[in-house]
Amino acid sequence: MDGTAAATSRERRRVLLGCLFRSTASVTLITALYYLAPLDGVFGVRTVVTLVLGLGLFGFLVVWQVAAVTHAQHPRLRALEVLATAVPLFLVLFSVTYFLLAEQNGASFSETLNRTDALYFTVTVFATVGFGDIAPVTQTARVLTTAQMLADLLLVGVIAKALFGAVKVGMRRRGAGSADPDDDDA
Repeated sequence: MDGTAAATSRERRRVLLGCLFRSTASVTLITALYYLAPLDGVFGVRTVVTLVLGLGLFGFLVVWQVAAVTHAQHPRLRALEVLATAVPLFLVLFSVTYFLLAEQNGASFSETLNRTDALYFTVTVFATVGFGDIAPVTQTARVLTTAQMLADLLLVGVIAKALFGAVKVGMRRRGAGSADPDDDDA
């Protein structure tokens, strides 16, 4: 193996490890902020407005990131980084809302929710595995859960399609002939 092949292999490994590091750091930071944020507020109109504004900001960030994928040197890896940030952020927005609702009205769910329970419930709804030990009981909790289900469909359908399209555009723009770490079709 000549020096050029070794350098290319090192570069591929460096790019891949950088992507994995940034993705892991993003998930870790979002999760840590969720657990460390002071959530002493009460559930009310302000919480719902904050959720709607948070989802609007989330949408803006995703659109901005999808555009960045089209110009990235490694579009597939960049798309994975977008998902590693977008999905946890989306889940935390709903987890905070469920947590505050449960704090305000303990009867909102079939059991009391701490932060971990709220995150677990959010992921359960997102993964569409159904309700087991935690289920929404009050109308407010059911409305919020329904809103999350609809938003989940948008996230999985629209955003995934947009990211795949952005990757295609980025790959075309970059030229499909290079042998970068994100070019392998898996």
